[in-house]
Amino acid sequence: MGTVMTNSDGAVVGGGSDGVLGCNLKREKLIIDTDPGIDDTMAILMAFQTPELEILGLTTIFGNVTTEDATRNALLLCEIAGQPGVPVAEGSPEPLKGGRPRVADFIHGSDGLGNIFIPPPETKKIEKTAAEFLVDTVSQYPDEVSILALGPLTNLALAIKRDSSFARKVKRVVVLGGAFFALGNVNPAAEANIYGDPEAADVVFTSGANITVVGINITTQLKFTDSDLLQLRESKGKHAQFISDTCKFYRDWHVKSDGVYGIFLHDPVSFVAVVRPDLFTYKKGVVRVETQGICVGHTLMDQGLKNWNSNNPWTGYSPVEVAWTVNVDEVLDYIRDRLMTS
Repeated sequence: MGTVMTNSDGAVVGGGSDGVLGCNLKREKLIIDTDPGIDDTMAILMAFQTPELEILGLTTIFGNVTTEDATRNALLLCEIAGQPGVPVAEGSPEPLKGGRPRVADFIHGSDGLGNIFIPPPETKKIEKTAAEFLVDTVSQYPDEVSILALGPLTNLALAIKRDSSFARKVKRVVVLGGAFFALGNVNPAAEANIYGDPEAADVVFTSGANITVVGINITTQLKFTDSDLLQLRESKGKHAQFISDTCKFYRDWHVKSDGVYGIFLHDPVSFVAVVRPDLFTYKKGVVRVETQGICVGHTLMDQGLKNWNSNNPWTGYSPVEVAWTVNVDEVLDYIRDRLMTS
């Protein structure tokens, strides 16, 4: 990938093989709401290496780890990326309805980074909560800030409840979540991020914000095989060794759980949907989330195939955009390029 030059305002003024030659492209402002997490780590480091983006901050949430551990890992990743000044705001320690959050340490290790146990960060989280940071930043830059949501949607739901104008002021929200007309990964009905706080997901999906959802029906089509992981380790990627070390635990879990000799690329694929939405096709429809019973966390979209005779729980809400197909080869090439080149 070619070098992209920016001026003092952050505008891209030249480039190489990225196809940005001779243009003046302003960087897109992005907040990453995250629960790092091994595949979150990959997506975050990819984002920091993407010159078209201005990372305004990271907000943290439970999921792959506790919220407290997610904050520690987010701070570590900012330091590893050479961006220790990027603010990290800690989010809710529990779902909207309260109770102990589901934590997937059996997938990501007790430290969330594959049990590599690196020293703690030198930097500290900011005083604002994640919801406060989201509301304040989007209000400061209305219609300019995108959000990549890689974990349960609690922080975004709290921001929506905190500021009724938040949903219409955010530029777009790209969500990793749901399993549309496919099996879940927590149980047959539900995907982990939505299952982690189904009430929050339903608040977000019915908020009227400009939302793109990338479900595991898409992300499980893309994986790094053992051969790809070896290529990553032997590459000249800036963070290749670190990522390879974290992936060992993750890869072994995939073998035991799914019979996959490699890893699914859930979060990196969702990141690609931010910067290369053209590599996906989409359907629009109202999405609701089940919040009780055996199908808690199930996402169901009204595809608009029928004119209903009466109102139902999908009636009256704004549609969201759901990723429907993906260009597997080009997305994999993009991820390899970001991770395997210096």
